[in-house]
Amino acid sequence: MADAAALALRWEEIRWEPTSEQPLSRAQRARIQPTYAAAVPADIATMEFAIDSVVAAEADDARDAIARFDTELSAMFPSEFAPLSSVLLRTESASSSQIENITTGARALALAEIGAARYGSNASLVAANVDAMNRAVALADRVTPQAILDIHEALMRDEDYARPGRFRDEQVWIGPSPTPHGALFVPPHHDRVAAGIDDLCVFTERTDLPLLTHVAIAHAQFETIHPFNDGNGRTGRALMHALLKAGGATTRTTLPVSAGLLKDTDAYFDALTAYRLGDPGPIVAQFTHAAFAAVDNGRRLARDLETVYAAWSGRVSARRHASVWRVLPLLLSQPALTSATLQERAGISQPTADNALRQLVDARILQRSGDARRNVVYVATDVVEALDAFAARARRG
Repeated sequence: MADAAALALRWEEIRWEPTSEQPLSRAQRARIQPTYAAAVPADIATMEFAIDSVVAAEADDARDAIARFDTELSAMFPSEFAPLSSVLLRTESASSSQIENITTGARALALAEIGAARYGSNASLVAANVDAMNRAVALADRVTPQAILDIHEALMRDEDYARPGRFRDEQVWIGPSPTPHGALFVPPHHDRVAAGIDDLCVFTERTDLPLLTHVAIAHAQFETIHPFNDGNGRTGRALMHALLKAGGATTRTTLPVSAGLLKDTDAYFDALTAYRLGDPGPIVAQFTHAAFAAVDNGRRLARDLETVYAAWSGRVSARRHASVWRVLPLLLSQPALTSATLQERAGISQPTADNALRQLVDARILQRSGDARRNVVYVATDVVEALDAFAARARRG
């Protein structure tokens, strides 16, 4: 088994070559040295890990809880409620962004997803997170360097400073320091990124580690390599869902694990630090706690949406073969829509979509958003409230 010394970061001295003449205080200038220390992560592709037996047992229990929740959704919701998987995916995407203080409400996110850009860049960033999470889940069979680049490109599209879809080619560091000297953490020099990612991808193919332990270590290693200029946290959290699905824990939906991590971000970052010092136990424990919290919160969201749908069904008076019944389940995954988006999603004509929207407004299921006369946006406020309640529970801890 690997001991702490084998896993712990090494450090290498690298010559400091400033790239700009930014103004510095006297104290900042005094800290600058000719070299700085950058992390050198251990190769983990074939490393064995010693995890405390109690931590390992709890991680296995959490993995079982994830699988039970996945099965429960199938029993709770019949086939026409398949959009619930998209609901949980969206809440996970939003939670993942919130860890990096990119916050948005469920209403703004739903509007951004249908192209209502005027509702702000934060909502647009979280909408991109949904796209990236979809890509992560889709690549569950195999994590490759190109797949990681594709996820990052989806997350950071139009954010040129992050060089979307490209590994970094410069040194980065974490913390407010204007130079690596005195930074909270200095990831590997960019010349080491490609080899580090290759090693990580080989590690993700292993089948000899318990699933949650495997996912937690892969996530911590990715965050340590820090392969991008920006968007590392969101990309890393998207990748963990690919591994959960590849490991068979989730089949129907994306468990909102990042929402569980929201409960104690300080503990999450402390666990990453412990991993870099050679102890993988805390990050495994943090993922375990996050999984249990996510299952509990996900169950509550599922029950809330089940209640919402039952109430809706009691308000619709149309005959059972009417198109409005085809539209109703779509509102769970897309609580903001226009006639055009409804036509596309449901595969119906404009007159049919417009008629369904009128019926849903009359039944107090949809409300008009704003006073536009063209491209009117409708919002299912009951779903928005359920999603916002989910996010609030995650933040409260």
